[in-house]
Amino acid sequence: MLNGKKVLALIPARGGSKRLPRKNILSICGKPLIVWTIEASLSCNYIDKTIVSTDDKEIKDISLTSGAEVVDRPSDLSGDEVPTIPVVEHTLSIIKENYTYLILLQPTTPLRTKKHIDEAFHTLIRKNADAIISVCESEHSPLWANLLPVDGSLKNFRGEDIKDLRSQDLPKYHRTNGAIYICEVSRLLEEWSFYIKDNIFSYIMDKECSVDIDDQFDFLIAETLMKNLDRNTNPIGKSN
Repeated sequence: MLNGKKVLALIPARGGSKRLPRKNILSICGKPLIVWTIEASLSCNYIDKTIVSTDDKEIKDISLTSGAEVVDRPSDLSGDEVPTIPVVEHTLSIIKENYTYLILLQPTTPLRTKKHIDEAFHTLIRKNADAIISVCESEHSPLWANLLPVDGSLKNFRGEDIKDLRSQDLPKYHRTNGAIYICEVSRLLEEWSFYIKDNIFSYIMDKECSVDIDDQFDFLIAETLMKNLDRNTNPIGKSN
């Protein structure tokens, strides 16, 4: 519980994946990918229940063996284009329990640990926030990005005010990293988004812990980092 208020963790894990088939249960550093997230969730004292929403029997079996509860996701909520909120709503309708907060933990960010989750909840408390979303520093400044015309011309690609600046002289930008989404359930369902209109704050994580696995390249990066970082002493994130 969080200050006497119940917290539900939801781990969404479809069986289908086009870019990296079966990625949610691929073995990474000796465990199926999803298990890293399940274990992080179960070890957090603020979380009252950890549920995996899946349409896949193998993911279900691994999740149950790892200590999570499972909600069977119907086929109409299992396609590539299905947004997250209907999956949240379906899960809540199945378990029929009241929770004040929901934390969404995607299994594709295995370097997110209990420490990160704890720190995100600490930020929620300190800010008296209704929502917290994890971010990390952007690898490249968006000021150095633009659309290319058909002929590939770089004329006006960079603005005059920044075209000769070094990367270290540019302002720091941050991006969402997909690791942690916390929101008050009532506002989440009312606004149909984790990105609620106000009283929402960031939790900043290191780039090394923010790898979000989408394809084989991401998987190899995450595996390399997991082999070389001590998950018990990793630098944790920070809030603004």
